[in-house]
Amino acid sequence: MVEKFKVKDLSLAEQGFKNIEYAETQMGALLEVKKRFEKEKPFKGLTIGMALHVTKETAVLVRTLVAGGATVAITGCNPLSTQDDVAAALAEEGVHVFGWKHETNKEYYENLNYVLDYKPQATIDDGCDLVTIIHTERKDLLSVVKAGTEETTTGVIRLKAMERDKALKYPVIAVNDNKTKHLVDNYYGTGQSTMDGILRATNTLIAGKTFVIAGYGDCGKGLALRAKGFGANVIVTEVDPFPALKASLDGFRVMPMADASSLGDIFVTVTGNKNVVTYDHMLSMKSGAIVANSGHFDAEIDVRTLRAKAKSVRQLRPSLEEYTLTNGTKILLCSEGRLVNLSAAEGHPSSVMSLSFCGQALALEYALKNKLNAGVHYMPESVDQLISDLQLKALGIQIDKLTPEQIEYMNSWKEGT
Repeated sequence: MVEKFKVKDLSLAEQGFKNIEYAETQMGALLEVKKRFEKEKPFKGLTIGMALHVTKETAVLVRTLVAGGATVAITGCNPLSTQDDVAAALAEEGVHVFGWKHETNKEYYENLNYVLDYKPQATIDDGCDLVTIIHTERKDLLSVVKAGTEETTTGVIRLKAMERDKALKYPVIAVNDNKTKHLVDNYYGTGQSTMDGILRATNTLIAGKTFVIAGYGDCGKGLALRAKGFGANVIVTEVDPFPALKASLDGFRVMPMADASSLGDIFVTVTGNKNVVTYDHMLSMKSGAIVANSGHFDAEIDVRTLRAKAKSVRQLRPSLEEYTLTNGTKILLCSEGRLVNLSAAEGHPSSVMSLSFCGQALALEYALKNKLNAGVHYMPESVDQLISDLQLKALGIQIDKLTPEQIEYMNSWKEGT
C-alpha cells in the first residue's frame, strides 16, 4: 500500500499555513507563473516527484505545480532541513509529503522511496539523490520518467558525471545554471542565510573575527561579502586559480587551508567537494573555533573522523556541538556539518526563492513540452529575461526600453567612428 504522507505532527499545520501565506507575500513572480498555470494546466494528469528542502517557499512552488494540474509527492533533500509546520500544512492540503526535521539516514532514504512509489513522470531534485536512486535502485521507473530538473550546484556536478559515464537515461534541466538562480540564490541567498544560520547556532560576534571561507564560487563570493559587511577579516581558500585570483582582487587574503586553519575563528565550507576541512586541520585550529558547512552534503567537513577521534562531544545548543580533540582543542561544529543555513536557520529569503522556483516551474514545463534527449540541458536566456521581468514587476521597478534607432544600431555593423 502506498503511503499518503508521513510528517511529524499534523497539529502544526496552522502555523505552517501562516508561514506559507507570509512567503507568498514576497514571491510575486512565482505567483504570476501560478496564475498562468491555473489557466493552462501544463501538468494535467502528471505526477511530479520532488526532493527539495520542505520549506515555506517550497510549499509555494508545490501549490504552483498543483495549480498546473499536477499530483505532487515530495520529500526533503536533507535530514535536517524540513520545516515540520510546513510539511503538516502540505499534508492537510492533500500533498503526498514525507519528511520531518532530524530524520535518520535510513528514514531519509525511506522517504525518497515513498515519493518514488507514486511513479512520477517528472522529477524535481536538489542534490541528485532522487535521480540517483531511480538510476540505481528503481530502474523500473526509467521507462516512466519523462524529464527532470536540478536545483543546486552539487546536483549538477553529479548529473554531469552521470552524463560523462553515459548513465543518465532521461533529460534533466540544470536550473542551478539559470542566471536568476546562481547569480541571485547562490550569491545573495547563501551569503545572507549562512550568516543567519551561524548566528542562530552560536550568537557569536562576527566583527573582528577571522572568517575562513573554503570556495569562492557564487556561494563563496556572496558569503565573503556578507562576512566583510559584518566586520570580519576574510580569508579564502581555493583550488582553482581564477577564483583565487578574483578573491585576491576583491581584497581578501588567499591561502591553503593548512595555513588558514591556525588563523581562523570561524570556518565555512561552500565547495561541493569532500574533506575540505580535515581532522588534521581541526587539530591546528584555535580552541573554540566555529566550523560550519553551507554546501549541499555533509561531506565537506570530515565529521566522520572527528566523531571517531574526538575525546568527547557534547551538545551545547540545538545546532551546536562541542568536540574536544586529542590535543585538548575544542571545536564547535554547527548543524552536524550539514547545511547550516537550512538546519540552524530557515534557508534563503522568500523573494530569492521566488526567482529560483520560477526557474523550476518553467524549466519543468519546458522539458515536458520539448522532446529532449537524455542528458543535462540548460534553459534559453529568454527564460531568465522573463523571470527577471516578472520579479521587477513584483517589486514595482520599471526600466528603459530600446528605441527603434537603438535597436537598428545594435543590429548594424556599418555605422562606426
